[in-house]
Amino acid sequence: MPVPGNHEYESPNAAPYFAYFGPNAGPPGLGYYSYDLGAWHVVALNSEIDIRAGSAQDEWLRADLAAHAVHCTVAYLHRPRFSSGPHGNNPGLHDLWGTLYAFGVDIVLSAHDHLYERFAPQDPAGRADPERGIRQFIVGTGGAALYPPKAIRPNSERTGSEWGVLALTLRSGEYSWEFVPAEGGRFRDAGTGSCH
Repeated sequence: MPVPGNHEYESPNAAPYFAYFGPNAGPPGLGYYSYDLGAWHVVALNSEIDIRAGSAQDEWLRADLAAHAVHCTVAYLHRPRFSSGPHGNNPGLHDLWGTLYAFGVDIVLSAHDHLYERFAPQDPAGRADPERGIRQFIVGTGGAALYPPKAIRPNSERTGSEWGVLALTLRSGEYSWEFVPAEGGRFRDAGTGSCH
């Protein structure tokens, strides 16, 4: 259940991406969709097309979240809103985070920066909010050249620059995570959280 990133759009309209993944990538040319996974609602978003307030994607997202007012929701997209990596924070995603926050989304997964980072729950402006905030993970550790954090952002709880994957376990009302490094790696991160 993929989402496109900036490299997919090096080809016009990310056509090879949509051809390869077919219906698993969502509607052709759009690349955003949702599905349910156990007790969780999962939203796949396309950070490479217009996602500002009032855009077609934003209107779809609002309708989707309103129609799926479940206790736990996770969203994923390529670009992070907040990052201690070289790309830094992305103010262009402020509107999106406003929508996700307003509808009580619990977790956002992203990549783009080639590192691992976990943020404490925060609001769209980057202020700590342990009650209603969104926990963001950046997991850009899938094989491209890695780089260290550039400037640690507020509410960043853990960063690492090793190849690996994030194992995310979603249970009714709660979740747990574990960063699993590639063979020989030593960096670890693990914890638990509750849905709003």
